[in-house]
Amino acid sequence: MQIPQGHVCCGRPLYDYGFLKLARRYLERTLDALREEIRAGVPLVGVEPSCVAVFRDELLKMLPDDEDAKRLCKQTLHLAEFLEREDGYTPPQLAGRVILHGHCHGRATKGFDPEQQLLEHAGLDVESPESGCCGMAGAWGYERSHYEVSVACAERKLLPAVRDAAPSTIVVAGGFSCRSQLEQLAGVKALHVGQVLRLARGHAVPEGKRAVTSYVTAPSGTS
Repeated sequence: MQIPQGHVCCGRPLYDYGFLKLARRYLERTLDALREEIRAGVPLVGVEPSCVAVFRDELLKMLPDDEDAKRLCKQTLHLAEFLEREDGYTPPQLAGRVILHGHCHGRATKGFDPEQQLLEHAGLDVESPESGCCGMAGAWGYERSHYEVSVACAERKLLPAVRDAAPSTIVVAGGFSCRSQLEQLAGVKALHVGQVLRLARGHAVPEGKRAVTSYVTAPSGTS
């Protein structure tokens, strides 16, 4: 595994406010930084669904004639999607119940089903409320004029399901904005699927939401 060096960004926040020329420069910079790996066929694994969506969708709209952009589009995978495709990979086992919130960009780019399947293959009982968007939508929910609609979206199904869940239930959300919404409106520190796998690899099953919070915020190297 290799993590790109230097500042490499998909530019997702720029699209929301119309900075398309700057977003294009971000994409060109990313292609320059990863060109050797792209041409070698190395998969790009994204942990943030919004970033993956840029490389699978906006990238080819911005750079339709760039051959490396076409390659990167095909080589970009969500984390769960990548692990599910790996021959011989068996996720570590963890007993318990999960409420899984699907990120809008994850659903749009076929990343949600692999995420749910991975958690089920890890031995977890997965519930996925048909909640639609969490309401945060990047920075949209932070804006004063959108706040009430943002909260209403979250209160439609997602937040009631989380509040009604048993204390031992693990809440999983792939997107940073989704996890922020859950923390700020429900006081729940949701986990990324990668954190759930890490939990299964040697950390105790959390006894409640506060235990999960303690795990996520623990300093590196502690358990």
